[in-house]
Amino acid sequence: MTGIGFEAFAALAGDSPTARTEWAAVLAAWSEPHRRYHDLHHLAAVLGLAGELGRSAPDPAAVALAAWYHDVVYDPRRGDNEQVSAERARAGLTGLVPPARLDEVVRLVLLTAGHDAAPDDGNGAVLCDADLAVLAGPPEAYAAYASAVREEYGHLSDEVFTAGRIAVLESLLALPALYRLPATADWEPRARANITAEIGLLRGRAS
Repeated sequence: MTGIGFEAFAALAGDSPTARTEWAAVLAAWSEPHRRYHDLHHLAAVLGLAGELGRSAPDPAAVALAAWYHDVVYDPRRGDNEQVSAERARAGLTGLVPPARLDEVVRLVLLTAGHDAAPDDGNGAVLCDADLAVLAGPPEAYAAYASAVREEYGHLSDEVFTAGRIAVLESLLALPALYRLPATADWEPRARANITAEIGLLRGRAS
C-alpha cells in the first residue's frame, strides 16, 4: 500500500532504529482485526490527501504526522480515542521530532474529535478536510463507508447504534462548514446530501 512505508515515516521522524520500531508499532495498531473502516486504507487515504492539500499549510510535516496518529488508537467501545491517540503520538514521537512540532501534532490529533478547525487554523483545516473526505464520495462509496462503520460497532444493538450514529451525523451537519479549504469547498453539497440521506435511512429503519 503506497504512502505508508517506512520511507514516508522516516521523512518526518528520521531514519533510526527507534523510528523504525515506532513505525512498525503504528502500522500494527492500524492493522488491528476489529477495524473495518479505520484501517490501513483509511490511513493511506488521509496521508495522501493531507499531502495534496497541505503543501501550503504552515507545517505540512506536523499535519502528516498527525495523519499517521489521528486514529492510531481506535476502540469502538470507548469514547476517548482521540485523546488516547494524542497521548500515543506524544509517547511515540518524543525524541524523534522537535518539541514544538510534537505539540502541534498532539493538538491536531485532538482536533479530529470534533473536526471544528478555527478559520485561521491552516494545519487543522488540512487534516480535518482530509479525514472527512469520505463523506463527499459517490453514494456507493459512502454506503460502503457507512456499512464498514456499522461493522466496527457490531457489539451494539441496532437501536443503540442508530441513536449514536444519528447524533454523530447531526453534529457534523451542525458545523458551520464541513470543509475549510478553497480546494475542498465543492465537496460540501455532496457530503451534506450523503449525511442527510444516511440519517433518513437510519430513521426509516428505526420506525
